[in-house]
Amino acid sequence: MISIRNVSKWYGDFRVLDGCSTAVGKGEVVVVCGPSGSGKSTLIKCVNGLEPFQQGDIRVDGTSLADPKTDLPRLRARVGMVFQHFELFPHLSVIDNLCLAQIKVLGRSREAARDKGMALLARVGLAEQAQKHPGQLSGGQQQRVAIARALAMDPVVMLFDEPTSALDPEMVSEVLEVMVQLAQEGMTMMCVTHEMGFARRVADRVIFMDRGAILEDVPADQFFAAPRAERTREFLSKILDH
Repeated sequence: MISIRNVSKWYGDFRVLDGCSTAVGKGEVVVVCGPSGSGKSTLIKCVNGLEPFQQGDIRVDGTSLADPKTDLPRLRARVGMVFQHFELFPHLSVIDNLCLAQIKVLGRSREAARDKGMALLARVGLAEQAQKHPGQLSGGQQQRVAIARALAMDPVVMLFDEPTSALDPEMVSEVLEVMVQLAQEGMTMMCVTHEMGFARRVADRVIFMDRGAILEDVPADQFFAAPRAERTREFLSKILDH
């Protein structure tokens, strides 16, 4: 579903991605981790064209992002993206946040969009909050709405960019539980996260990045039991010991 081949990106003279290559198969869950500034968020934003890259190619379900003829808005409609900050429209109700893109981008009727939205809110445990505005919800609830909104577009893949890092610790589990359910239902997912418990529980593979390069790309059990790179072992010792 996702193919990343020799992708490099610069900000001026600074190389933020350095020859990154990996792939995510249909139904696979891949966790991307690494220290701050390692390029992991930039990489995932390149996958749906939010960040341009100067070298290499990324394909999503066969469509190349390096091809100038690719219709990026059309591609993004098929790629669900959940950000660190929820990016909900504060002036719209929760249900209207879910309906807007369905109507404007997919051409669904208001009734069909609402039915889909309500079903997804029920799925993330928030049907009773449909008429509230985002500001009336907790951070964890807002992030679950953001996940439901992404799912409303019937995406072929879901991308998560540190979806729990802005949340209070007590709210993290409710968001991760929704992500675990998605993984168990077979959704193709690429997740930038520091939540190693989530990675152990559902990730098929773990990618470790440092200084813009992929240092490790291995099955999850191997990543935790016997990482190959010294930098990976150092990273794990710091985050797993506390």
